[in-house]
Amino acid sequence: MSIKLTLSGLEPLYIRDNSNFINVGERTNVTGSKKFLRLIQNGDFEEALQIARDQVEGGAQIIDINMDEGMLDGKEAMIKFLRLVASEPDICRVPIMIDSSKWEILEAGLKNVQGKAIVNSISLKEGEEIFIQQAKKIRRYGAAAIVMAFDEIGQADNLERRIEICQRSYDILVHQVGFPSTDIIFDVNIFPLATGMEEHRRNALDFFEATKWIKENLPGALVSGGVSNASFSFRGNNQVREAIHSVFLYHGIQYGMDMGIVNPEMLEIYDSIPKDLLELVEDVVLNRRDDATERLIDYAENVKGESKKVKKDEEWRNWSLEKRLEHSLVKGITEYIDQDTAEALDQIGSPLRVIEGPLMDGMNVVGDLFGSGKMFLPQVVKSARVMKRSVAYLTPYLEEEKRKNNSDKPTAKVLMATVKGDVHDIGKNIVSVVLSCNGFEIIDLGVMVPADKILKEAEKHQVDMIGLSGLITPSLDEMVHVAKEMKRRNLSLPLLIGGATTSKAHTAVKISPEYSQVVHILDASRSVPVATKLLSKNKSEYLKEFQEEYDVLRTGFLNRSVKKEYLSLQEARINKLKLEFNQDNIKVPNELGVHEISVSVAELIPYIDWTPFFKTWELYGKFPELLNDSLIGEEAQKLYKEALDFLEKIVENSICQPKGIYGLFPANVVEDDVIEIYDSTQQKINQFISLRQQAKKSKNQPNLSLADFIAPKESGIQDYIGCFVVTAGEEIAEYAKEFEQQQDDYSAIMVKALADRFAEAFAELLHEKIRKEFWGYAGNESLGNEDLIQEKYQGIRPAPGYPACPDHLEKLSIWELLQPEERIGVQLTESLAMYPVASVSGYYFAHPNSKYFGVGKIKIDQVEDFAKQKKIDLELARKWLSPNLAE
Repeated sequence: MSIKLTLSGLEPLYIRDNSNFINVGERTNVTGSKKFLRLIQNGDFEEALQIARDQVEGGAQIIDINMDEGMLDGKEAMIKFLRLVASEPDICRVPIMIDSSKWEILEAGLKNVQGKAIVNSISLKEGEEIFIQQAKKIRRYGAAAIVMAFDEIGQADNLERRIEICQRSYDILVHQVGFPSTDIIFDVNIFPLATGMEEHRRNALDFFEATKWIKENLPGALVSGGVSNASFSFRGNNQVREAIHSVFLYHGIQYGMDMGIVNPEMLEIYDSIPKDLLELVEDVVLNRRDDATERLIDYAENVKGESKKVKKDEEWRNWSLEKRLEHSLVKGITEYIDQDTAEALDQIGSPLRVIEGPLMDGMNVVGDLFGSGKMFLPQVVKSARVMKRSVAYLTPYLEEEKRKNNSDKPTAKVLMATVKGDVHDIGKNIVSVVLSCNGFEIIDLGVMVPADKILKEAEKHQVDMIGLSGLITPSLDEMVHVAKEMKRRNLSLPLLIGGATTSKAHTAVKISPEYSQVVHILDASRSVPVATKLLSKNKSEYLKEFQEEYDVLRTGFLNRSVKKEYLSLQEARINKLKLEFNQDNIKVPNELGVHEISVSVAELIPYIDWTPFFKTWELYGKFPELLNDSLIGEEAQKLYKEALDFLEKIVENSICQPKGIYGLFPANVVEDDVIEIYDSTQQKINQFISLRQQAKKSKNQPNLSLADFIAPKESGIQDYIGCFVVTAGEEIAEYAKEFEQQQDDYSAIMVKALADRFAEAFAELLHEKIRKEFWGYAGNESLGNEDLIQEKYQGIRPAPGYPACPDHLEKLSIWELLQPEERIGVQLTESLAMYPVASVSGYYFAHPNSKYFGVGKIKIDQVEDFAKQKKIDLELARKWLSPNLAE
């Protein structure tokens, strides 16, 4: 499993021999997206960033950025956009493809991109001398390069010319320039198909065969292409275009194509293409008939504007027993599973053989479809529900069979736990479901599990591996502690790490040095292949590959950290944001003090942001657009309908009783970063300590702290601050447990995912009431839900543990002020996670110039100052701030 190519944004992207096709997002390209072009031309770079963000959320592993337009200063636009991208962690975590036909723009991009990028492109069209000069510069900047099949004569338009140009380019790059062969990505020209011209009939086949030739003759080189070019002849007919893209990719990947620039919204699932259309498209792509083009054009004319039709029938009930069981598992149908399981038991005789036979055969189909991207997570969880129902039916017979045979066949066991102090378990439960679907026995210890219990239970059950989950940043330290304990006890079990705050970088830098058998799991879809390989005879070699990968990543990370420049705390404070505070931008709250508030779920529905709900189910994209996505839209629509059905039940039965508490207080800043809180008599009753950015900034860029948004005490101006805690309530957690007890993981996860949305919606609703009524500084505000999601309102509500205030300890000050445990039942664990899980807490800042930001890394002098202000031991402060400490 060697690495073919390494790229990086904030996070590395390793393209291995067994990696799936790498999708390059094409929407941040002014030549390919009219909307992106319009935004760049109008100078609306913030909204243009949202297009980049949507691509990453939609599954693009690399984003292509192109600013080539006649009326645009492409160089300046590229520099500005890349610098803005670099300040957005959720975008710049993926590698960038710098795309331009102008070398000056490409070089400007290389000077302003972070991580290891791809240059798109260079070629021999201007001769060898310029080609070599550009390649040397790209190598000096540490980037990979797309190399076009283009020379002084022109663009390669047949197989022989493609081979000739690629061979010559490879020899120059590798043998003259010393360019790493694994950093060479050939684009061997995807031309339009079905143009009606005889010389174009082999356009696809020539690309495929050139790809195969490159793989066999140019060691290390990769192949890419602009897939949307293939369907250019059918502009305006999306059904045919989507089919062409999918068929082209399907065959291109078989020939060795590694990556491609394609809009995921213009891809149909290969297996879902209507059979008649599939045959016609493949006739064109594979050049199978002389009249292929005419037949496809005729079809395209007939289907213009037609919508896809869904046919539902129960013909499958007439299939064989094995096929019926497989169909129920794949489609998640529980209606007939008891009946079919009973029939299987009657036919086969042994309950164990029913499970090991037709049921596992069906689940293997589920696993294959999921692994190949033809099934999605919600469908897999439904499959697990069917499997559990069937196993539950067989359980009494299994116990009887075991008693008679006095045997207990060993099954691969995985111990799963959310670490000490953390109460979040949706992700852990999803991974447990996916693993159990693939034959693993899961020992789930639940949440807030200390290291000693994890390791004792692992030894007691003789598990094959341990999986740790966590959502809050203190969980990262707890995972390191578990790893140290595993090493101290001389254990040799693989340790799987997962959860929202975890990352490959943290695993490499913090956990891997403490315990060598550690693997970071990015999402549920990766858990099965990883766990399966950890049970194979090649386990040691597999773990060694991860360890080597982490060693490289750790070295690069530490070297990068050394080069980063930081200011002293005093210098950062001197460079703080200096705002104006006066009667025009400070409003006395209408309701000072602490107040409780209750709402119904029905009131929250208009405030729900559905995008994170789908992300929980690993369906990535922006709501509601993802409902019409060509790849995931159908499944997203089903999931959304079922979510609305659950929502209706929750409302009708008053299952959820959301509660909240908020406080609005006089406040001022002292000592630059300390926000003092006062009562109505101006007596200090508490304080919030805000951290300040210490990374050295470019000219005129301040080092921000939340304290900058509150008036200094020395100004003599009274300012105000707020804080809040809201929760979906304990009742909905109990509702989810009812489904867990019924072995219905799908419904349990659905309820928990909705509960999270209720809490966030409550936070949004309360913030609106704060702005318009309770504080009243934006009484005339009129915003829709999309505007609220985009945070287009005045003021901010940052939360402890998030980028602007990464210190979880400040939750203790909020709890002292509001008493939420006593008043609304929300408590803090020892790691300062909130329970019930579906809860949100934070601050309110009202200044018109307040904004969200990330503190980033800080130096030890600020940690020392923090410990002094909090009156805690320095080592304790280091522990809580370790994720942000620049060592």
